[in-house]
Amino acid sequence: MSSKSFIDQMGREVTIEFPPQRIISLVPSQTELLFDLGLDEKVIGITKFCIHPHDKFKSTTKIGGTKKLDIEKIRDLKPDLIIGNKEENEKSQIEELMKEFPVWMSDIANLEEAFDMMKKIGELTDKKKEATGLIDKLRFDFDAFKIEIKKAKNNQLNRVAYFIWKDPYMAAGKGTFINNMLELCGLENVFGEIERYPVVTPELIVEAKPNLILLSSEPYPFTHKHIAEFNALITSMNLQLVDGELFSWYGSRLLHSVNYFKKILKLL
Repeated sequence: MSSKSFIDQMGREVTIEFPPQRIISLVPSQTELLFDLGLDEKVIGITKFCIHPHDKFKSTTKIGGTKKLDIEKIRDLKPDLIIGNKEENEKSQIEELMKEFPVWMSDIANLEEAFDMMKKIGELTDKKKEATGLIDKLRFDFDAFKIEIKKAKNNQLNRVAYFIWKDPYMAAGKGTFINNMLELCGLENVFGEIERYPVVTPELIVEAKPNLILLSSEPYPFTHKHIAEFNALITSMNLQLVDGELFSWYGSRLLHSVNYFKKILKLL
């Protein structure tokens, strides 16, 4: 092994012993990607939210949550590479880890940035061939999907609000990966001009005039009972529960997203 430097998605230079042998992943999307690239024996720590693949979740050491990392447990594992994300991890904890370990950070708001992350993690972990194959497959699937959307007979934009949280209600807005996925589906996000994850009131929802409300399974676990709550607040509204992983996970889970989006769109 020898030292090698890489640039992460925040423009930082990260020097590691290459290839890394003891990897900790701080983000579910990227954890699944690492396992799908064939790094099973090298991933030594994951968060309690890194539930895919299920067998690896059960057998791999947990180092806390994405925003509440167990720093001492991470130290005990002695990683030679930590992989995190600007949005999903707490800045103060990441900065603390950077003082002691090589920390590579992603920063993703759209599909192209997700592809760039996959490419760079492939290079970083000596899995360039596997990452290239994954990207090629995903690019083919999404390019074909975009063509289908354009050719659809009913290609009029559907005005949609995508909710990620309750008490207070929060929706996906501008600059989020979810918003990009909605755009790829040919949907118009009624809160797409508001940055990040705006807090919205029932009055603001009515004013925005969505003709469809999507209630995500994560991070807040919306269920059928919440459809009734929304109907009590806002009448004559089309509501649907959706799998949040397939709208917000930007790693290899995207392999399942296109077929799921097609299923959702048939219901519109």
